[in-house]
Amino acid sequence: MSETNIALPSMRVSYEQGSLTEDDLAATWHEQLQLWLDQATNAGLPEPNAMVLATADTEGRPSSRTVLAKGLDERGLVFFTNYTSSKSHDLMATRYASATFPWFAMQRQAHVRGTVEKVGPVETAKYWESRPRGSQMGAWASPQSRVVTGRSTLESALHKIERQFADSERVPVPPHWGGWRIRPEEVEFWQGRRDRMHDRLRFRLGRDGWDLQRVAP
Repeated sequence: MSETNIALPSMRVSYEQGSLTEDDLAATWHEQLQLWLDQATNAGLPEPNAMVLATADTEGRPSSRTVLAKGLDERGLVFFTNYTSSKSHDLMATRYASATFPWFAMQRQAHVRGTVEKVGPVETAKYWESRPRGSQMGAWASPQSRVVTGRSTLESALHKIERQFADSERVPVPPHWGGWRIRPEEVEFWQGRRDRMHDRLRFRLGRDGWDLQRVAP
């Protein structure tokens, strides 16, 4: 068997696409995050709203996975999932999460860290109606994060749900499914710079509102 050794220590990119100064930032964290999301979308990046969500269980053991951001305003950042999933169990236990948008092609990252809360039923229903019918069926069929005996188990569950709602014009929101909102305490905007002297500007929530801080790379 042939092996190809990847020289990890020598893999290196010089970040020279841009810079980030205090004067460049929007007035609020959510306006700045929306601006960078828009720029990533307009640049044609795949899945620009994909973010790496990190949680921890009650013993402090971390887990991370990629989810899609589906809401952004001054209240926080929203994603939707199964409330019986591993991530939801973590969030219900600790009520804290962080999320990173890794826009590698633009040599940028944005980090959001804060407490979490469940999204209300009205907001959840509004987003649910925008989902394709197939995705709605999948949310009903999948026992997310549970061990299953094989792919056939999932296919069988999906077919059962398809039969259940075959005569229904609208598929209701499952009782075990909904949104989580990260209410930020910190939002950091990271722009790669040459010689690893990156720009890191952070909005941090304090007693009197939001402060802007520059953080050493």
